[in-house]
Amino acid sequence: MFKPIKSLAFATLGLAIAAPVMAEEVNLYSYRQPELLKPLTDAFEAETGIDVNVAYLSKGMVERLTAEGKRSPADLVLTVDISRLSAVVEAGLTQPVQSDVLTANVPAAYHDPDGQWWGLTTRARVVYASKDRVKPGEVTTYEDLADPKWKGRICTRSGTHAYNVALTAAVIHHLGEDGAKQWLEGVKANLARKPQGNDRAQVKAIWAGECDIAIGNTYYMGKMLEDPEQKAWADSVNIVFPVFEGGGAHVNISGVALTKSAPNKENALKLMEFLTSPKAQQIYAEANHEYPIAPGSEPGELVKSWGSFTADDVNLMELAKLRPAALRIIEEVDFDG
Repeated sequence: MFKPIKSLAFATLGLAIAAPVMAEEVNLYSYRQPELLKPLTDAFEAETGIDVNVAYLSKGMVERLTAEGKRSPADLVLTVDISRLSAVVEAGLTQPVQSDVLTANVPAAYHDPDGQWWGLTTRARVVYASKDRVKPGEVTTYEDLADPKWKGRICTRSGTHAYNVALTAAVIHHLGEDGAKQWLEGVKANLARKPQGNDRAQVKAIWAGECDIAIGNTYYMGKMLEDPEQKAWADSVNIVFPVFEGGGAHVNISGVALTKSAPNKENALKLMEFLTSPKAQQIYAEANHEYPIAPGSEPGELVKSWGSFTADDVNLMELAKLRPAALRIIEEVDFDG
């Protein structure tokens, strides 16, 4: 069911029965919870008069769109992580969008060269380091994580999680497959415990003294600081922005794509252009503690306080193409074993 940010006109989507097309609405399938999108959709509705209906999916977006086929009510898909975006594209469920507004708002590294998906915000995959047990400058590169000096000191979530698969793909881009395999073997040898939990669980483990550094996304710092039960975890660590030798910090994105069926294509394009505008970028970045990508937009004050970094300039679609190799190498080294 669509979880209405505005009430919607679809009784059931499980049977892929399309409701009558309404002239002034747009339908969005999202891996992001509706409450995170509500400030954006409220602003878009106020500006355009177009109702936004959001169906939140925890998983199975490709399978659902495939099952619905041409009868799908979805106009847009919004998701986090380049691998999830590319999976929808590779399944043939999207259509290209060419727009001068989108091109002006979204840097080349953050959209598909063929216009199949467009980035909205970025997050960096960083190192959370214990304030008590890690000195400034002890870790500066992703390559450092394989150094034996970190033996028994690193925590991370599963290597096969989309965020770590994307990071491994970036390692392949910089070091090649053989180098990436050696890197993963080195990181595995340095783990304090078997990969488990989410990114916040790794920071909790640092707070509890189980490890000294962890790999995680930047925005989780903001999420933890907002939670009274987790604030102590956040206060126990510093954010370190490692880079690749000869490159920058690994970033991933949230992004949007126009579905192949799109019954409200014109309204969908308006929403895409709005979401990439500096105004919407500012709202989105503030709500989710992420980095806006539109020229002239800036992150919120909390995010700014974490420090600045130079993002790696590889087009994320290139990393998406390396995802199969990344998964294969992760399994070859039995990273989660």
